[in-house]
Amino acid sequence: MDDERADADAVAGIRSALDDAVRRLTEAGARDEALAVLVPRRRTLGIPREPVLKPVGRVWRLGVLLLGADGTLYATGHLVRATPPGRAQFVSVSAETRRAYRAAAERGHFRDGETVDFDAPPISLTAEALRAAPGPLLLREGRPLVRWSASSDQTVDFHAYLAERVELLAHPPAGA
Repeated sequence: MDDERADADAVAGIRSALDDAVRRLTEAGARDEALAVLVPRRRTLGIPREPVLKPVGRVWRLGVLLLGADGTLYATGHLVRATPPGRAQFVSVSAETRRAYRAAAERGHFRDGETVDFDAPPISLTAEALRAAPGPLLLREGRPLVRWSASSDQTVDFHAYLAERVELLAHPPAGA
């Protein structure tokens, strides 16, 4: 019972910290980025449609986390800079994949040069989900932790991580 209470308190603390982060970032006019979903190639009424990055909102990038203005937290997925895709050069598979993502961003009508985050799964802020979470935010023994990468077990305290990232975004160092 004590573990459940500690987890419930931890989740309440996460939600409160995220509300505070949204307030601070909004007040500071911090730079945000586009959030999109990748709509794959498909046919509509027999007409082929190319993949497109469809805008769904704005988020602040906080390292391995993305934070929406409504307090929704996402795991960082992929990102692309919306720039003209150029022509196919078949240099490498990864270069052609990036070119295809840039083309999808262009079809999504993002501003030139804008950073677009996509394939960013929302993070469920419940104790049960966070205890079993394979993603960047997890609960261990009533403590919220941030995992640096999916392939690592290295974690840091969520509150310290969030405070540092919000401060860097709200008040970027000179020249950044």
